[in-house]
Amino acid sequence: MDAVFSAQDKIKQDLGLSKVRVIHNLNYKRHGTKSYVSALHRYKFQPTKPGPYYHVDKVRQHGLLPEELKGALGGTVHTERTLVKKTDSKNGDGDHTAEVTAEDEQNDSMYICEVGIGDPTQKLLVDFDTGSADTWVRTKGDKSSHEGHNVFDPTKSKTFKKLSGLKWKIQYGDGSTASGDCGSDTLVVGGLSIKNQTIECATQLSREFAKGTSDGLLGLAWGKINTVTEAGKADPQATPLENMIKQGDIPKASKLFTSAFYSSRDKGAESFYTFGYVDQDLVKKSGQDIHWVEVDNSQGFWSFSSESCSINGESINLSGNTAIADTGTTLALMSDKVVEKVYDKIPGATYDFLNQGYIFPITVKADDIPEVKVSVGDKEYVIQKEDLAFAVTDDKKHWYGGIQSRGMMPFDILGDTFLKSVYCVWDQGNRRLGLVPKIQETQNLEPPPDDNGTDGGEKERITSLDLLTNEKYLV
Repeated sequence: MDAVFSAQDKIKQDLGLSKVRVIHNLNYKRHGTKSYVSALHRYKFQPTKPGPYYHVDKVRQHGLLPEELKGALGGTVHTERTLVKKTDSKNGDGDHTAEVTAEDEQNDSMYICEVGIGDPTQKLLVDFDTGSADTWVRTKGDKSSHEGHNVFDPTKSKTFKKLSGLKWKIQYGDGSTASGDCGSDTLVVGGLSIKNQTIECATQLSREFAKGTSDGLLGLAWGKINTVTEAGKADPQATPLENMIKQGDIPKASKLFTSAFYSSRDKGAESFYTFGYVDQDLVKKSGQDIHWVEVDNSQGFWSFSSESCSINGESINLSGNTAIADTGTTLALMSDKVVEKVYDKIPGATYDFLNQGYIFPITVKADDIPEVKVSVGDKEYVIQKEDLAFAVTDDKKHWYGGIQSRGMMPFDILGDTFLKSVYCVWDQGNRRLGLVPKIQETQNLEPPPDDNGTDGGEKERITSLDLLTNEKYLV
């Protein structure tokens, strides 16, 4: 790796590359069940553990064909997976359900980052998401409210070009949508200028999107799952990383980005991304070489083999298992076999129907929590104990666990609960993922500051305008 690091150092110096500081969204309020519901929406899996939320297949009918022709021609009646919640029972005995609304799930991002678009550069704060391939931003033409937000104005950029005929739309199971037109412009991230990047300009944002803190999203998955269409047909656009590779903005050794996440509990630790180079100091601090695993990107995600885990040294064989690394998911979702064994080792832990997840008393100490390791390729990595205590439940007496059931999904989702424990190198140019451990010396199980207001009331909302310009909000 020494030769690669030397090449990256030269590129870093020549192009003026720098870390992208991650801003902890002070409006984000941890909530275990809402985060789990967000994952149910994102991956549309059927839960295997009891709880208020589950999917049903509802019939959706299109067209005005006569009844006698519908069966013969087909395609006019289909089912759509819809997330619903039980509304009449505390233990699931009732039959009444309602469709899930935005109030039932987490609609804000834990981390947001600065990017620049256009000439002159317009700065915005967006969510970096390795589980999405769309790069969209709030724009001047959007009909929703922009109060407190940074907004991209295409008319003020000399380099913006409208891409006629290209449309995009993101829709979630609760009906929330973002949609609009497309243009191309220069995107600046971490000092790296990516020319002719397709920018999806929001002209319509539903209320759920509009009230979020960020000014948009930057997709870091593979472009095959991009939602752009032309004349109603899929026309996926290249992601920023794919573009900088395709356009030759960086050499082979630098066709990557990296991420290092820390909790708001970790005083003095600064979360960041880099583009085009690896932070050698963090690798050296780990005392280990980067361990690589081949990525299967056939479905557009960062998927890899994960065939074992261990709990307090007890190994669990997960032959054939795979996992997806996803910065857009807060929890780690694993098989019921694994999850049950994790919470069997935590004093007082239990599965709770209303929370639809495993919980354990807030009186539990770090020493009482088991050492959980998850494999990435043929190497296992510890999940920090403090990240197993994800969020205080509504009764303020329990922690909602950071590892929960993946339901009927055939693969694991390793979200922020796992990613905070590693420094991750997302090497898109070589289709591989690299990791070194990144464990805090002290495990802090105190409730994080974003769980409680200073006076017990509603916290003052901090706008993206404030987060971008006021140094006191940069952690």
